[in-house]
Amino acid sequence: MPRTEAQPLLQVSDLHKHFPVSQGWLRRRQALRAVNGVSLEIAAGETLGLVGESGCGKSTLGRAILQLQKPTSGEVRLAGQALQGLSARELKHARRNMQVIFQDPFASLSPRRTVAQIIREPLDVHRIGTAAERRARVEELLAVVGMRSNALNRYPHEFSGGQRQRIGIARALALEPDFIVADEPVSALDVSVQSQVLNLLGKLKAERGIAFLFISHDLAVIQHVSDQIAVMYLGRIVEQAPAMELYRSPQHPYTKALMSAIPVPDPARRISRIALQGEVPSPLNPPSGCAFRNRCPLATEVCARQVPELEIFSASDAGVHQVACHHPD
Repeated sequence: MPRTEAQPLLQVSDLHKHFPVSQGWLRRRQALRAVNGVSLEIAAGETLGLVGESGCGKSTLGRAILQLQKPTSGEVRLAGQALQGLSARELKHARRNMQVIFQDPFASLSPRRTVAQIIREPLDVHRIGTAAERRARVEELLAVVGMRSNALNRYPHEFSGGQRQRIGIARALALEPDFIVADEPVSALDVSVQSQVLNLLGKLKAERGIAFLFISHDLAVIQHVSDQIAVMYLGRIVEQAPAMELYRSPQHPYTKALMSAIPVPDPARRISRIALQGEVPSPLNPPSGCAFRNRCPLATEVCARQVPELEIFSASDAGVHQVACHHPD
C-alpha cells in the first residue's frame, strides 16, 4: 500500500501485549498486561520520545511494534503495511525497513564475531550486493558512525562502551531503514559519551530522514532528542504532546512528578519537587479505574470508577496535546 504525504510512517492502534503468568500453589494463570491499549503515530523523520519508570512497558512496546514479541491484539502499520499476519518471509522483507538499537552495547554484540561480520550480517541475511560491495558498505557505515576502518577485524571486547554502541548503530543502519527503535541506547554509557552518541543519532535523523522511537527513563535526554514525547505508566500512554509543549505545560500529575525530578544545573534556582507516595502497582493486579490514582494527590471517586481515555487537551501548530486524566489543569 503506497504511503501518502499525510499518512504517518508508523501507526500503532490499540496495541496490547499480555503475558500469561502462573501464581500460587494452585498455579492459577493470570495475564500480565505489559502493554494495555497503546495508540501512537510517528511521521517520517520524526523522533517520538517514550518515557516512564522502569517496568512500565516501554521496551515491550518497542519489541511488539517490531514484531519481536507478537502483540496480543491491536494493529501496527509501517509505511501503510500491516505487520500482523505476515508470513515469516514477508516479515523478513518488512524488517529491512525497521531496525533496533539495543540498550546494552556489551550484550548486543556477539563476542565471537569481528566488527566487519557484525555490521555485514544484515546484508548477508538479505543477500544484498556482492562480497566486495558488502565490504565497501561496511567501511562506509563505520565512517558514518565516526570509526576508522582498522576496527574491521577487531572484536567487540577491544572497544569502549561508546564505540560498541556506535558499532550497534552501524549495524542498524546497514539496510537503510526508515524507522529505528532506540531502546535506551545511552543509559549504559558515561555522560560524556552519551552526548556523542545522541549527537550522532541527531545527525543521522537530519541527514537521512530516519524516524525514531526513542525509549528512555531520562527526561533530560528525551528533551534533547524528541519532537514529540509520550509518557507511559503501567502499560498505557497517559500524556503525549510536542516536546516543548510538554516541558512548558505538563498536565498529568505523573508527568509533573517526573518533570520535577529533572536536575537543574543552577544552585540559585529552587525547584519544588513532587514526591510520589506508594509503590507502582503490579500489572498483574492494577487498581480499578485510573492506574495512577493510588499515588495521585488529585484522585477522586470518579478516578476509581472510570479509566481515563487519552483525549485532546489543546492543539497548536506544533501538534496536539493529549492527556488521560479526569482532572487536567
